[in-house]
Amino acid sequence: MVILDVTVINVAVPVIGRDLGTSLTGIQWITDGYTLVFAGFLLTGGGLGDRLGSRRVFCWGTAVFTVSSAACALAPAAAVLVAARLLEGFGAALIVPGSLALLQQAYPGPVERSRAFGLWGSMAGVAASAGPLLGGLLVSTVGWRWVFLINLPVGAACLSLTLRNVARSPRQVARPLDWPAQAAVVAAAALLTAALNESGRRGWTDPAVLAGLGSAVVAGSAFVVRERLARSPVLPLHLLRSRELSGGAVIGLLFNFGFYGMVFTASLEFQHQRGFSALRTGLALFPAVAMTMFASVLSGRLSRRTGDRPLVVAGMLLAALGLAGWAAAGAEPAYPVLVAPMMAAGFGTSFALTGSTSTVMGAAPASYSGAASALFNTARQIGSATGVALGGSLLAAAAHHTSGLRTSMGVGALAYLAAAVLAWRCVPTGLRER
Repeated sequence: MVILDVTVINVAVPVIGRDLGTSLTGIQWITDGYTLVFAGFLLTGGGLGDRLGSRRVFCWGTAVFTVSSAACALAPAAAVLVAARLLEGFGAALIVPGSLALLQQAYPGPVERSRAFGLWGSMAGVAASAGPLLGGLLVSTVGWRWVFLINLPVGAACLSLTLRNVARSPRQVARPLDWPAQAAVVAAAALLTAALNESGRRGWTDPAVLAGLGSAVVAGSAFVVRERLARSPVLPLHLLRSRELSGGAVIGLLFNFGFYGMVFTASLEFQHQRGFSALRTGLALFPAVAMTMFASVLSGRLSRRTGDRPLVVAGMLLAALGLAGWAAAGAEPAYPVLVAPMMAAGFGTSFALTGSTSTVMGAAPASYSGAASALFNTARQIGSATGVALGGSLLAAAAHHTSGLRTSMGVGALAYLAAAVLAWRCVPTGLRER
């Protein structure tokens, strides 16, 4: 639900704008408001999970997400829809860190944990890639409100199954929440995401974009200073100095940068340049979806034989080869030529997700599993926003759309190569018992 709602809305917002009579600014807030709150409050969700119990906070998040999805579906006006999307983003920020922490709690052994993380990554990859297809199908058949209504039975089932089958989580009740640090993280993530989103429309040199980026740096610096002084930090700085934890987070940022940049620019290419409908665009992107369906599961099974490092490196190299192949395919390649690059990018990204997730979660003690999960997913959200923003800027600045597209794919390939090099240095080779 959480990842699907990031991408499924993209093909629905033009119809929503016409139905609710909202402006372009209103449409942007319907799309970006969710992402801003989601990215900004991830670390808060992780901290609450560590302190109050991951299962409890996960259930709270599921309830908030489900109720706010109903409010989105029933919204009579754009302002109500925007407010409901903001609340939905907060629910998502409570769900995601708890989901990884609960998997780590349920599967303490490294082999079983890798398989579980593989399934988690596979579902996330399928949801991210299937969003345009599902959104186009729903909008063209039963209407845009069903983009949100489908969350209601899923959310109810998730809450029921979690309460019935997932064990209660340990709580660190003696650890107070560092609200100044939390506020600094929220400000930094929200300002950075907002600036990156606006850069595609305004350009990187626009004063508002530069002010947003500068303010995000100031807020991030304030967080570091606060963590040095706090008696009970959100994420102790000695953990951030861990090569595996910080390196794994940067790898997540880089592969999300490459993958979501590819999906965004490919969607524009198919719709604006080739005249595809929203539904046909979703079908055109299906090769990437098909690969994510099993790549993470496969890497989870292989990791007990090879360890995580070879799988992450191989996945990043394969994805880099795919985007480099797209960039080298020529000015206007036929669609069948692009199938293999999309398959390589989708497979490589999902293949590396399991190992990078295991690296980050294995580097943090159990008492900080929620915070480590939040850090990893915040980095991935920043990577997604950066990939989309840079892809949009390159398309807008290029003299010809095709040259901008090929440049964007080339930059994505370089990001994947950088992730492969970093994985060779930071991801452990063998499985470790916690």
